[in-house]
Parts: sequence; C-alpha cells; structure tokens
Amino acid sequence: MSRNELIKKLKEKNAQLKKSQLGSIIDIFSESITNALVKGDNVEIRDFGRFYLKKIKENFNSRNPKNNQLIYKPERVRVKFKASKKLNKFINE
Repeated sequence: MSRNELIKKLKEKNAQLKKSQLGSIIDIFSESITNALVKGDNVEIRDFGRFYLKKIKENFNSRNPKNNQLIYKPERVRVKFKASKKLNKFINE
C-alpha cells in the first residue's frame, strides 16, 4: 500500500480531516518511529508489531561472486519488524 492509498483509506473513515492533515499525520508517525530507532529504542505498537534494531557482525570471509575476490563487510545495524500474535493470526486466517 502506498502513501496515497493510505491517505485515501484514512479519508474514507475520517471525512472531516483534509488530505494534507492526514499526510502530515503519516509523516509525523513515520518520523517518530525513525527518531526512536536512531536513538536505539525499540518501537512497539500494540496489536500490530515491534520495530527493533539488530546488529549484524562484521564478516571477513565474504566473496564477490562476480570476480571471486574477498570482501570485508563491516558491522552494521538492521531494522527488523516482528508482527504481533494478533496480526499474525489475522493474516493467516
């Protein structure tokens, strides 16, 4: 679902709000999640899921498949999402 589709769905349920207001709400929501993850905090939204950071170890033995040359991959951080039990149950029905 794209941002515009999400705004249209929200507009159907909240006709009194303008599209620009709904767009700014979505922006604030995504910025809040991003800022919390940058600080190193986990973000948990009840009955939806959890965003968290996972450190990936450095790797000295990676190879470039094109020329079979060794590559060093430094330690990095990934954003992970774990769906809640309720969301998983809803999706798998």
